[in-house]
Amino acid sequence: MLLFKDDPYRQHVYITSAGRLASMAYKNANNVTSYFNLHDINEELNRRNAELQAEVVRLQETIDIFQEQGFTDTLSLDPDVRHFDFIVAHVINNSIAHPFNYLTINKGSRDGVRPELGVIDRNGVVGIVSNVGPSSARVISLLNPHFRLSCKIKRSDYFGSLVWDGRDPGEAQLEELPRHTVFEVGDTIVTSGYSAVFPAGLPVGVVLDDETDKNQNFFSLRIRLFADFTTLGNVQVVVNNKADELRALQAGEENDAKKNPFGN
Repeated sequence: MLLFKDDPYRQHVYITSAGRLASMAYKNANNVTSYFNLHDINEELNRRNAELQAEVVRLQETIDIFQEQGFTDTLSLDPDVRHFDFIVAHVINNSIAHPFNYLTINKGSRDGVRPELGVIDRNGVVGIVSNVGPSSARVISLLNPHFRLSCKIKRSDYFGSLVWDGRDPGEAQLEELPRHTVFEVGDTIVTSGYSAVFPAGLPVGVVLDDETDKNQNFFSLRIRLFADFTTLGNVQVVVNNKADELRALQAGEENDAKKNPFGN
């Protein structure tokens, strides 16, 4: 006190040094607090991302309805009708090096997850739910030859089946495209919407090249997948609220075809 009391210069040095030390202490404390808050922030971002994804799908459905009806002024939409919902989940186990790959998520039947629901991440399609427990679920990965995904070329609407051939976890093949299919390298591949699992237009990948034997009747395109299966973390389970209705209609059509195969 005697040293600093009557010496303005030493007082200035003391206050400046103390201020710097206090600033460093506050900064370090803030960094530690921020680190432990990252989990909560990430959870909130995932929840908001799922809500935005659902909103995008609903907006696309609304646009489709307007286009089909041909007018925009007199169309009334029920805001309570929600075709798709999304459940945020985390991948707790994943494989990419096996001939038939699966992954496990931390949401199950208690959270509304059930078999045959689609799974996506922020980049693209990931797989489809196969088995469900109370608090977890097993997902057939897109990197599994047992999983075939109906897709189309976005700019031309030609569609085929996407399947993994076991070679590269970042690539797959789009098969069964008609010979007259028009495409270019770099074209975007999206879900076709021809099933009750995924809505139409979800991103899947881009065309790399044509691997078709010229003597075949169908195209087979090499696709670079948007989803990075080596870094899967947060995913969304796609819930189609009209899936049961669609499956019932399809089952009825198949039974009718078996009873009367000639359509008479």
